Amino acid sequence: MPTFRVAGKMFITVPDDQTSFAVRCPKHDRAELIAAEPEKFWVPPHEVSSAWVRVRLGALEDMAELYDILVDSWKQAAPDRLVEAFGVLGPVDPGEGNW
Repeated sequence: MPTFRVAGKMFITVPDDQTSFAVRCPKHDRAELIAAEPEKFWVPPHEVSSAWVRVRLGALEDMAELYDILVDSWKQAAPDRLVEAFGVLGPVDPGEGNW
């Protein structure tokens, strides 16, 4: 299973079927996401106690939504100094392919 890390902390995993990915998500936010868009977000039974949520790739609206989800997970794992430096870079337009 491919994983992506920042400063040694995992922030994305891609299961072998590659139809979804898992990202960090506080449990209190996760329940809201799943309730609002169950076709997009879910948690498998073996991950209920974790602070992760699965995202179905086919249910994403566009590249901007993918970008926002990935960046949010990255910010939860990254050290403060990297998150602060990221903020200085300014907004990125994922539709332009410059990220």
